[in-house]
Amino acid sequence: MVGHELGSNRLSRHFLTEAYNNGWANHRLLRACAQLSQEDFVAPRTGFFPSIRATLNHILTVDWFYIDALEREARGAPPHPDYCSEFFAVEEPFDTCAALWAAQRASDDRLIAYCKGLRDDDLGRVVVIDRGEGEFQRDSRQRLLAHIFGHQIHHRGQVHAMLSSTPVAPPQLDEFFSEGEAPLRVQDFRELGWSEQDIWSPSLS
Repeated sequence: MVGHELGSNRLSRHFLTEAYNNGWANHRLLRACAQLSQEDFVAPRTGFFPSIRATLNHILTVDWFYIDALEREARGAPPHPDYCSEFFAVEEPFDTCAALWAAQRASDDRLIAYCKGLRDDDLGRVVVIDRGEGEFQRDSRQRLLAHIFGHQIHHRGQVHAMLSSTPVAPPQLDEFFSEGEAPLRVQDFRELGWSEQDIWSPSLS
């Protein structure tokens, strides 16, 4: 973990922890959704998006969009010239939960890898996104990461509520940060290939 053992990098270390939390929550939520029948997965429901499938696809495509922008800035590449065609041309790119789960896991791994390279001194670096027709979005890495995590939490909550009207119980999504709840994460971390030590540095826990 580059730079994350130093007290001066506590904020970037927190972003890394949030990226792990994001991946864990998606894993737990999608494991529950994978138990749904295809009929329940696509059934019309009340929410900002009209189904569990639609909401989960939205989470993923927005992740693709923002993670691409962060990675481009990190390697000194120009903004994506046509993000709409790249990430949003197909509103729901995955029909099944199994395919979507695999793609979300890959996206979450990219975000974790990105956050591993952060240092506090670089969080103010500006990420530029070409919105088309001469419009450019400019946000610091810190703002953009906070937005990504907030967006994920917002829409995961909607899927969580939708699950309440299905035969599958919504999973707990708040058993990540407390040290005393580590036993409740054992199965998830085993499935993800993580350990508590990966996430909670002894000097920063």
